[in-house]
Amino acid sequence: MGSKGAAVELEAGGRTVRLSSPDKVYFPEGGPSGYTKLDLAQYFLSVGDGILRALRDRPTTLERYPEGITGESFYQKRAPKNLPDWTPTATIEFPSGRTAAEMCPTEVGAVLWAAQYGTLTFHPWPVRRGDLDHPDELRIDLDPQPGTDYADAVRAARELRGLLDEFGGLRGWPKTSGGRGLHVFVPIEPRWTFTQVRRAAIAVGRELERRMPEAVTTAWWKEERGEKIFVDYNQTARDRTIASAYSVRARPHAPVSAPLTWDELDDAEPRDFDIVTMPKRFAEVGDLHAGMDDEHHSLDALLELANQDERDRGHGDLPYPPEYPKMPGEPKRVQPSRARHKA
Repeated sequence: MGSKGAAVELEAGGRTVRLSSPDKVYFPEGGPSGYTKLDLAQYFLSVGDGILRALRDRPTTLERYPEGITGESFYQKRAPKNLPDWTPTATIEFPSGRTAAEMCPTEVGAVLWAAQYGTLTFHPWPVRRGDLDHPDELRIDLDPQPGTDYADAVRAARELRGLLDEFGGLRGWPKTSGGRGLHVFVPIEPRWTFTQVRRAAIAVGRELERRMPEAVTTAWWKEERGEKIFVDYNQTARDRTIASAYSVRARPHAPVSAPLTWDELDDAEPRDFDIVTMPKRFAEVGDLHAGMDDEHHSLDALLELANQDERDRGHGDLPYPPEYPKMPGEPKRVQPSRARHKA
């Protein structure tokens, strides 16, 4: 293929994207001689329809590894000055009140352009650039804590599926996180604020916790979680994002976040989905989440459940992430062991 400096050009939807240093190794342990920048770009091209469906018109933060996974990495929120003029941006507001223009992919070429700059993982907001204040996805993150694994996340997801159906006939779409966890996305009508969507996520987590008290937790503080699946409700807070479907994770074997059907959950092995195997799977089954945007659901039933939690059970808000300003009704943001020590 020539030296690292021998650029190549890739075609994507009528766009030509230049890839410099295509032989640069991004995953040294991948395959016989490592996976390169070109391997990464060709992977994204092979799942183009799927990753574009996950990113289309969404403000997107780029998780970049310019020297591969053994080098430094960073999250790029602000669209770089050399962003192609055919990729739109949207100005999003952070909890601090600061703003930034983020790229909003509308074609596969934008994904390849990001790969040229070492982007492995795409972190789209749960909003579209036409309405930045009303999420159109409720994203539920089932995060295995130490002592638990993917099988535990699957058990929680199975209970979650029934719960969602009970509260408004909500349909969830599962995918692997790219690690041991599971993400379940529910397309919703874009008429609730971030605060309301987070409140619905808390209600889901608490109900799941009641049904599986030995297996699920909503405890924000790690010291209180135990060996359980943590429902990370704060992933629904403004400016918190979850890796998109088909994103690549920065682990030695280049795993990807893989859309699944509910029937596949039990037998799926997250390690089996990587930048080599996913193109074959995609060619056979296509984008399993292609129909996600066909129907958007109401959060009314979950928000009523949140009201019941507050009215009948005395459950108020839960802590926000540390970088957030103090939020109305939020409990003290103090680690319990520290609070006991100070007392």
